[in-house]
Amino acid sequence: MSAGGFAAGRICFLAAATPLAVAARARLAARYGDAGFEQAAVVVALGGDGFMLETLHRVLVRPVPVYGMNRGSVGFLMNAFAEDALIARLNAAQPVRLNPLRMHAVTAAGAVDEALALNEVSLLRQLHQTARLRITIDGTVRLAELICDGILVSTPAGSTAYNLSAHGPIVPLSANLLPMTPISAFRPRRWRGALLPSGAEVLFEILEPDKRPVAAVADSYEVRDVVSVAVSLDRSVGAAVLFDPDQGLSERIIAEQFTV
Repeated sequence: MSAGGFAAGRICFLAAATPLAVAARARLAARYGDAGFEQAAVVVALGGDGFMLETLHRVLVRPVPVYGMNRGSVGFLMNAFAEDALIARLNAAQPVRLNPLRMHAVTAAGAVDEALALNEVSLLRQLHQTARLRITIDGTVRLAELICDGILVSTPAGSTAYNLSAHGPIVPLSANLLPMTPISAFRPRRWRGALLPSGAEVLFEILEPDKRPVAAVADSYEVRDVVSVAVSLDRSVGAAVLFDPDQGLSERIIAEQFTV
C-alpha cells in the first residue's frame, strides 16, 4: 500500500540538534516549503534513530506518517538521505504501523505513572546490588524470583535495539510476539528469557525494593523506585513509519539476523 498524496508545502521538517541535521533541514525547507507540525500531512525527520524515536512519540498524539532520512549514525529506522525527488520518494514510500507498549508503574511512594514505549520497557537496578523480581504473565507466576541487573520487554520493531544488545532474539514484525530478555541474569543463571504472545499481560514485582531499588524505563521515560510494573501492547495507538520500496522495516529486521 502506497502512502500517496503528499505534495510540497504539506511537509513538516524536523531535525536533531546537530549541525548536519539542522543544515539539511534548512535546505529542504527552503526547497519544498515547511507546513509546520500541526498542518503537515507528513513529517520528515532528519537525524538518527534516537531522534526518530523522539519524533514517533510526538506523532502518537497527532497521527501523521513519518519519513526519516539519516543524518545520524546507524539509521536503522531511517531512509538514505537525498535532497532530490523527495516528493516522489514520499509518494512511493511504504507505511508500517508500529504499536507501543504501555507501561503502568507504581512507585514505593504510591504514585502511579504511565508511559508508552515503541522500542522497549526495561527494569534496571539503581544501585550496586542486583535486582530481585517476580514475573507474572496473564495472572500466572512464571518466575518466582529472578536476580539480575534488569529485564526488558521489547516490541518486534525494538527487538533489534537494546533487546539485541542484551542477547535477546530478533522478532519479525509479523510474528505477533514480544521478546522478554534478562540483563545479566544471576539466578536462574541459565534463563535466557521468553517469547510472549503479543496479547500477554506482564507484571513485574520488585522484591526487597528498599534494599534493591529498581527504575523502570519506557524508551527514554524513567520512573525510579518502582515496586511493580505492568506491561502490555497497546493497539489503540500507533505511529506510521514510511520506508522506501524494498527497504521496509520487515526486510531490515530479517537482514539484521544475517549481519556478522
